[in-house]
Amino acid sequence: MRSFRFLAVLLGLAITVSPLCAADSGVTRGTVDLKSAGPLAFGPNGVLFVADPAAATIYAVESGDTAGNGGPVTYKQGKIDDKLASMLGMPAGDVGIADMVVNPNSGQVYFSVRRGQGPQATPVIMRLNRQSEFSEFPLKDVKYSKATLPDPAPTAPPPPAATGGRQRPRPPAITGLAFISGKLYVAAMSNEQFDSTFRAIAYPFSNVDKGTTVEIYHGNHGKLETRSPIRSFTAFEITGQEHLLAAYTCTPLVKIPLSDIKPGAKVKGTTIAELGNQNTPLDMVVYNKGGKDYLLMINDNRGVMKIDLEKIGSIQPIEERVGGIAGLPYQTIDAMKGVVQMSKLDAGHALVLVKGADGKHNLETVDLP
Repeated sequence: MRSFRFLAVLLGLAITVSPLCAADSGVTRGTVDLKSAGPLAFGPNGVLFVADPAAATIYAVESGDTAGNGGPVTYKQGKIDDKLASMLGMPAGDVGIADMVVNPNSGQVYFSVRRGQGPQATPVIMRLNRQSEFSEFPLKDVKYSKATLPDPAPTAPPPPAATGGRQRPRPPAITGLAFISGKLYVAAMSNEQFDSTFRAIAYPFSNVDKGTTVEIYHGNHGKLETRSPIRSFTAFEITGQEHLLAAYTCTPLVKIPLSDIKPGAKVKGTTIAELGNQNTPLDMVVYNKGGKDYLLMINDNRGVMKIDLEKIGSIQPIEERVGGIAGLPYQTIDAMKGVVQMSKLDAGHALVLVKGADGKHNLETVDLP
């Protein structure tokens, strides 16, 4: 989910490398043994980064998908759940799509997919070529390397019967990936006090440090928080300095200078907007239209938001309790309803996954508004 798809989530801010956790520094040929398939991102030379939240591991797979994109491409397919299920030999209800990313080199689309339900579900990566044909992306006999995060937060157990099943599950150990300036940025939850952390792991992979703990002021809650997870993130330059833009559940939008992210540090992000409670950000991209920069963010409960970034460097930080909406204003894009995944396709278009009224997912190319 990306403007370079610095996508998904202030769950972990850690950077560079130290000898705190093992990572493959070399490339191996063999089978990528995924326990789960979550966030995706592309790096240089067609390297596909695949997060395995169940194993708190990130794989860097040499996809071989390095050809030029051959010009603009448009995708439009209905009910892709049914198509994937047919290929995988199971009912459509047993197929779930965790993430979607466009390879900027080729224009081909990659999906992380769950086949099956519950503990027996198995992961698969699917690829859609420019002729709109699906195929399974092979994970056997491929070149890959991997990095495993230290002290990942465990998956929450099922809620006890006495609670009526209303206990909110913890977020997965890894909530977002983005390749920025030679490093893979990873949003994750740490097992150490269940803090939200961020990592920037140098690629090719080396050792992985414990990460940077991120503290934010949540205006709707009226307090500082370190345990709230980043749900989506991207990169954006503000007054000549590269920043992360990160959105949290409920929905604070925060900016953090990349230079502040250092191994073992604790940093405070600057809250620049409160975009409404009872809401979870799902994905975001930054784009330029008519000479102005915008952030487009999709959400599970508040539609698609278009945010003008012109005043992001001068907006007054939110440091006191606020009710409802505050900070940078947004426009709701009513024409984009039901969007659950998004990846930038080219400078003027995004690829979106839309959940229809029938519960099926449709793949559509849309103009960036």
